[in-house]
Amino acid sequence: MNINPTSSDAYRLLHEGTLALARAEQQGIRIDINYVEEQRDKLTQKIDHLERNFKNTKLYYHWRHSIGNKEPNIYSNHQLAHFLYKVKKLTPPTNTFSGQGSTDEEALKALDIPELVELIRIRKLKKVRDTYLESFVKEQTHGVIHPIFNLHLVRTFRSSSDRPNFQNIPKRDKESKVICRKALFPREGHQFLEVDFGSLEVRISACYHKDPQMLQYITDPTTDMHADMGTQLYLLDKLDRSIPEHKYLRDATKNSFVFPQFYGDYYKNCAHNLVIRWGKLSEGRWKPGQGVPMPNGIHLADHFISKGIRHYEKYVEYVRRIEDDFWNNRFFKYSQWKERWWRNYLNRGYVDMLTGFRCSGLMSRNDTINYPVQGAAFHCLLWSFIELDQVIRKENWDTRIVGQIHDSILLDVNPAELDVVSHTVKHITTEALPKAWPWIIVPLEVEMDLAEVDHSWADLKKFTFA
Repeated sequence: MNINPTSSDAYRLLHEGTLALARAEQQGIRIDINYVEEQRDKLTQKIDHLERNFKNTKLYYHWRHSIGNKEPNIYSNHQLAHFLYKVKKLTPPTNTFSGQGSTDEEALKALDIPELVELIRIRKLKKVRDTYLESFVKEQTHGVIHPIFNLHLVRTFRSSSDRPNFQNIPKRDKESKVICRKALFPREGHQFLEVDFGSLEVRISACYHKDPQMLQYITDPTTDMHADMGTQLYLLDKLDRSIPEHKYLRDATKNSFVFPQFYGDYYKNCAHNLVIRWGKLSEGRWKPGQGVPMPNGIHLADHFISKGIRHYEKYVEYVRRIEDDFWNNRFFKYSQWKERWWRNYLNRGYVDMLTGFRCSGLMSRNDTINYPVQGAAFHCLLWSFIELDQVIRKENWDTRIVGQIHDSILLDVNPAELDVVSHTVKHITTEALPKAWPWIIVPLEVEMDLAEVDHSWADLKKFTFA
């Protein structure tokens, strides 16, 4: 492609990508039907047991009494929200787009009510049984599922999946991940290899805004953006990732401040997640001994109090100042680019991606900033997917591509081909791709996870090669 891909280049990418994805769909993934049926039975028993326990709690009694001693639907978000926020008068940790109190997992955990933790688990296991495992059985043909990958349904020009939705199979929740992914296997005598781009959207965003501080973080392996922000947000002299408590706070910083800020969140939500969701503190004045453990036998509240921050509202104000510094000093060029990008959209009614695609129509400020990054990041994956598919067919490998999840590719590998496959993948993703698209001005990285021969998708372990 040219240094500035055109709409014709964008069409060719979608055309070739559709054909490559169709071959992956045709190949399919083997499923252990007996395992799935056993898990469905086990989950049914477990869900029934947990439901009985939940219905014997004071919370449930109050809920039932509030609707005239009728049986509430514990799976109804509307009923649960009404009970928690209208009847019990609890303050919603977060709100939905319509302004109603949220009942998603994060919000329910933030309420810090033990019975709700049990309800979360009941709902989670029911979804695993009725959504994921059910779809495996429904969509399999002769013990193989053939997930469909679409390139024409998402406004950001990234992919989607259905029948079953391969991209929605649990990954973050360990219990759900293991139950679902243990059902999926490569062909007999083969092994799964998953290739995952590292921090792909952050790297591609830098190709748009070219912020010098961001470029330094990406190109200099001695720097650590999340650790730097963690020292600020948690008032530490330094953050040492080898210390478990510090690593936890770094993860909190990454997931509750840095990435949310990049995607358009603001300081109040960030502060809430940093000290309530992750820090296990409360809204109000803090007391010694509260919060997650810190080194030297103290807790987060002790640490904050020693730094002069004794209550939640003061911390929120502190995060506001950090947010101001984040955008007006640390990533000043990035901030300027966001303003310029938004003005261009208001003037033109569209924004163009670096990969030749155009996003138009009604978009919010965050949409105009996030869509081009999200789309171009996926197109890096799609380009690599196409190139790898071509090599597999040209060199007549037994290895096959069987799936993709936005920034990762799953392969069903012949063990005898593992060395050449892994090296080829590394070359395509980190060397050939930047050469094909010179607008990629940052190094790209991939990580690989490998399962042993005849082991499931749940059995992946970090893979390194010579």
